[in-house]
Amino acid sequence: MMYLRPSSLVDTASAPDWPALFEERARSARDYRLQRFYRAGLPGPDTPLADVPFVALDFETTGLDARKDAIVSIGLVPFELQRIYCRASAHWIVNPHRPMAGNTVAIHGITHSEIEEAPDLLQVLDELLNALAGRIVVVHYRRIEQIFFAAALKARLYEDIRFPVIDTMELETRFHPRQLSLWSRLRGRKPVSIRLANSRERYNLPHYSPHHALTDALATAELLLAQIAHHYTPETPLSELWL
Repeated sequence: MMYLRPSSLVDTASAPDWPALFEERARSARDYRLQRFYRAGLPGPDTPLADVPFVALDFETTGLDARKDAIVSIGLVPFELQRIYCRASAHWIVNPHRPMAGNTVAIHGITHSEIEEAPDLLQVLDELLNALAGRIVVVHYRRIEQIFFAAALKARLYEDIRFPVIDTMELETRFHPRQLSLWSRLRGRKPVSIRLANSRERYNLPHYSPHHALTDALATAELLLAQIAHHYTPETPLSELWL
């Protein structure tokens, strides 16, 4: 996971009617893979978290600007409230068809020679969408996965993709607001970090080496389970968390 500067995060009250949007997109999508993805549908907003199938998703990218940068690796881990399905996890390196900045190579460790031999995103899209279909995607800072995925498909298929997410970074802002009171600032307090590793520390989760898409996906899945255990219940409706 590579981070942009956190900006205003959308409240769940502004989330669209996702089941209705999926029904409309199932009719209007032109690509057969997107049609199949939307036709798989979604759990309803009133579904208890205990009954929701999740999939943690993480992208590594060539940079932070979706207008000129691209996805270079993808990691995903399906899970439920009581179990993480590590054997069903997946990881792909994909060719971004553009140069990688030297600092991003140092961050995620994917070399130029690796991407030269890697498939295009379209070659793994079938498998990727099948793994996401019918599940609620869980990310840590949704603007990476939502915007980069939409941009990648727009460039290849001339249509984007939309899907709801649970954003573990956004959840942390609910528990640790970024805007401190004047009194807190005068006392020298600083906002709590909501980065993935720092958020995990607050729940006593183990440290993982960052910036590998599969490891970060697993780390995000574990973080959501900890957040639910501490702040919600298995009966909490999905609508309280998704965006």
